[in-house]
Amino acid sequence: MKASNKLNLKTLGITIFILIVLNVLGSLFFHRFDLTKDKRYTLSPTSLQIVKQVKNPLSIKIYMQGELPADFRRLQLETKQLLEEFQAYNSNIVFEFVNPMENEDESMEVVKSLYQKGLTPINITVDDKGKQSQEMVFPWAVAVYNNKEVNIPLLKNIMGASTTQKVIGSIQHLEYSIADAINKITKDRQKKVAIIKGNGELSEIHIGKLLRQIKESYYIGPFTLDSVAKDPNGTLDALEKYDLAIISKPTEKFSDEEKQVLDQFIMNGGKTLWLVDQVAADMDSLYNQAGATLAYPRDLNLNDMFFKYGFRINPDLVKDENGSPIKLATGEQGSATQYQDFIWKFAPLVQPSSQHPIVKNLGGIKFDFASPIDTLKNGIKKTVLLQSSQYSKTIGTPSEINLNIVTEKTTPADYANKGNINLSVLLEGSFHSAFENRVLPFKESSFLAKGKPTKMIVVADGDIARNQLDKNMMPVELGYDQRTGNLYDNKDFMMNCVNYLLDDTGLINIRSKDVELPLLDKEKVYENYTTTQFITIGLPILILLVFGLVFTFIRKKKYSR
Repeated sequence: MKASNKLNLKTLGITIFILIVLNVLGSLFFHRFDLTKDKRYTLSPTSLQIVKQVKNPLSIKIYMQGELPADFRRLQLETKQLLEEFQAYNSNIVFEFVNPMENEDESMEVVKSLYQKGLTPINITVDDKGKQSQEMVFPWAVAVYNNKEVNIPLLKNIMGASTTQKVIGSIQHLEYSIADAINKITKDRQKKVAIIKGNGELSEIHIGKLLRQIKESYYIGPFTLDSVAKDPNGTLDALEKYDLAIISKPTEKFSDEEKQVLDQFIMNGGKTLWLVDQVAADMDSLYNQAGATLAYPRDLNLNDMFFKYGFRINPDLVKDENGSPIKLATGEQGSATQYQDFIWKFAPLVQPSSQHPIVKNLGGIKFDFASPIDTLKNGIKKTVLLQSSQYSKTIGTPSEINLNIVTEKTTPADYANKGNINLSVLLEGSFHSAFENRVLPFKESSFLAKGKPTKMIVVADGDIARNQLDKNMMPVELGYDQRTGNLYDNKDFMMNCVNYLLDDTGLINIRSKDVELPLLDKEKVYENYTTTQFITIGLPILILLVFGLVFTFIRKKKYSR
C-alpha cells in the first residue's frame, strides 16, 4: 500500500474516532451556544426552573401564521426561536403556528371563537412604499396543560407607539410572557392574598380584572375587619394565614383595634400593598352642570401608623402638565355633540424612570387625583418606584377642582423646583410597631414591638387598581380608558407589585431583560429603494454567479490539459 494511501486511511480513522467521541460527549452533556450580543436566546435561571415543572405534554398554539406584515414576521420568528429554546430543555413542550384566516369559509367562526376566549385581534396599517392597507393580526398564543388553558399575549400594547416600537417592546417581554404562562399553568398555587374589606374599600366589580389576574397565580379571598370589634385576636390569627394584604382605596376611618390587627400582621412578616387616597375627589363628581367639585382631605386615622413605618401621604393633590388625555363636550353641530381632546392635569401619566424590576420597561401608568408621598429616615430601605414629571406641583386642599382647568395657560417657571413628586414607594426591612411604647387597643399575648423582615408598597392613589365598567356593567381591562380608547400599563404595574411582595422576583427580573434589536431605517430604505433592493437581493446573487463562473473556468483549465 502506498504511503499516501496509508496516510489517508490514518486521517480517516482519526476523523471517525473524533466524531464518535464528540457524539458520545454530546449525548452525555447538554449545552446550547447563544452567539447574539444581548444573549436574547439564553433562557434565564428562572425560566429553566419553570421548564422543569413541565412533567406532562404541554401544547402551545400560536395564532401568527400566513401573510404577515414585516414587523409581525419578526415577532413570529423571535417567538419561534424562543419556543425552540424552551423545547430544547424539555421535550414535553410542543408548539405549532396556526393561521386563523387560512380557510375563508370558516375564518369568521374561528375569529368568533378566539374572541370568546379573550384573544382580540388588532387591525394594523401596513405602509409599503406609501401604499397603505389594513391587516388583521392575532398576536396571541394559547397554552394547554392537564386540561388547563391560559392565554399568552405576544404583543405589548404601548400607548402612542408605532407598530415597530410595539413589536420591539413585545420581543423584550417575550420570554417573560411565555415563562409566566407556563408557570401559571403548571405550578400549584400556594401563597394567599387577602383583599381587606370593611372600611369602604373598592367593590369587587371595580377591581375585578386585578382579582382575576391575581387568582391565576395565588389563592385569593376577601377579608373583613368587622369581626375585630368582637374577637380581635381571632381576626389577627385568621389574617396571619395570608401572605399579602391589599388595602384598596379605603374611604372610612380605621379603628385603633383594626390598626393593631394590620400592624401585627406586618410585624409577623406579612406583606402589604397600600392603595390610599388621602383626598376625597373623583372624576364622576365632576360630570355635573357646574363641571366642578370640592376636593377635601380624607381622615383614615392611618397617619400615625404610616409615620412610624417611615412615610407620609400628604392630603394634597398632584397637578402634572404630563397628564392623561380627556374628552370633553365643547358644543353641538347639528344634532351631534362635539368632543375635543384635552390634557387633564389631575390624572398624571407617569412614565417610569426607575430601573427597579417592578417598573423597568413598563409603559405609561395612569393616576387619578394622586397625592404626594414623603419618606422619613428610620432605617427602612426605601425605593421610589413612580414619580410625577418635572413639570408638576402640589395643590393644597380643600380646593375646588374645575373642568375649566384644561384651558389654563402655564409656563415652565410655574413648576421650577417643584416636580418629580413621589407617587409610589417600596419599603423593605424590619418595621417598628405603630403601638410600640403605647397602651394597646386590645390585649395580645404575642405582641411584637419590632417586626420580622418584610416588604410593603405604598401607592398614593386608590384608583390605580380600579377598572372601568362597560355598558353592561361588566369590568373592562384594567388600565383601559373607554373615554379615550387608551390602554395604560396599570395592570402590569399592579401584578409586578404583587409578584415582588410575594417573592416571585425571578419572573419580574425576566421582564426587565434588555434586548437590542437593530432595525432598518425605513425612510432611508424608501429613498434608495432600488439600491437597497440590489444590495440585499441582487448583490449576493451576483457574487455567487461570479464565483461559479470563476470556479468553472479554473476547473476547465485544470482538467483540459
